[in-house]
Amino acid sequence: MQMTFRWYNRDDTIPLSYIAQIPYVQGIVSAVYDVPVGEVWDEARIFALKSEIEAAGLAFEVVESVPVHEDIKRGAPPRDRLIENYCKTIENLGRAGVKVVCYNFMPVFDWLRSDLAHRLPDGSTCLAYSAEQLARFDPAKGGLSLPGWDESYTPDGLRALLDAYSGVDEEQLWENLIYFLRGIMPACERAGVKMAIHPDDPPWGMFGLPRIITGQAALTRLIDAVDSPCNSVTLCLGSLGSGADNDLAAITRMLVQRDKVAFVHARNVKLTGPDSFTETAHKSACGRVDMVEIFRILHEGGFDGYVRPDHGRNIWGEDGRPGYGLYDRALGAAYLSGIIETIERG
Repeated sequence: MQMTFRWYNRDDTIPLSYIAQIPYVQGIVSAVYDVPVGEVWDEARIFALKSEIEAAGLAFEVVESVPVHEDIKRGAPPRDRLIENYCKTIENLGRAGVKVVCYNFMPVFDWLRSDLAHRLPDGSTCLAYSAEQLARFDPAKGGLSLPGWDESYTPDGLRALLDAYSGVDEEQLWENLIYFLRGIMPACERAGVKMAIHPDDPPWGMFGLPRIITGQAALTRLIDAVDSPCNSVTLCLGSLGSGADNDLAAITRMLVQRDKVAFVHARNVKLTGPDSFTETAHKSACGRVDMVEIFRILHEGGFDGYVRPDHGRNIWGEDGRPGYGLYDRALGAAYLSGIIETIERG
């Protein structure tokens, strides 16, 4: 397995030189952030990013993410042109040696939390989600600023987008996802790039919008619907673990048996109530994710792909990007690497 680390390019406060000092970390997960959603990532930008990462002694083989335009998710008429652009980006990434693209199909909002600095008993802070707190928000009225929220939306623009989704239910969203995947799979197969869908985070609908990649049944449906070696999954243990009914061991076993895990996001969560949770340190005992069991299943199933420590706490006085500070994710990388090394040695 190959340990990687998320880096937000030049906007990241963490230099590549620091990441290169974390034991076992071999690669960087990043993206081209200065191209509007739906436009083609040109080779020059991709290779410039690749060169910067490789100059630090790290590999660049995983992109997170190439955003999917809302018109594709809604099934709006411009989607064929946007899918064509997406194919061109995939082919350019393949030429740069990228092997995996992590993406999601969540309408309007990416991952969402209600608290960016929830204080844990040890004094560290973490991301948290409270269904009760989120129920008080009306995104169309503004005033919502959370991870996953696109602050470029004006209140009027957001209201218009939410209205545009009014006729899109779960089944329509499924149809649009399958249409998108069937449209890009030939380009992915030519380029040797796996599309690894990220589960919805959290795995339930919100603000009247559907979410569909929520558990084992949904992942099975996705795999069955598009038969291609490039139609794959990002096994996000925290996203799936937020759903109380999700059996992470069973999901992992199913995915590795079908050779559908391309990327692993390893983080831990503690359930605090119905549709509510806090993120925790990566250690198994800190939450509901048994890291040792999951990585044993991955190893026994032959998984040899990419892993990264997902959201970390803010510890030791660090005031970084919520969920993406250096220290706790570095601890997570070391902890996960210890588990992997022990399991691989047998």
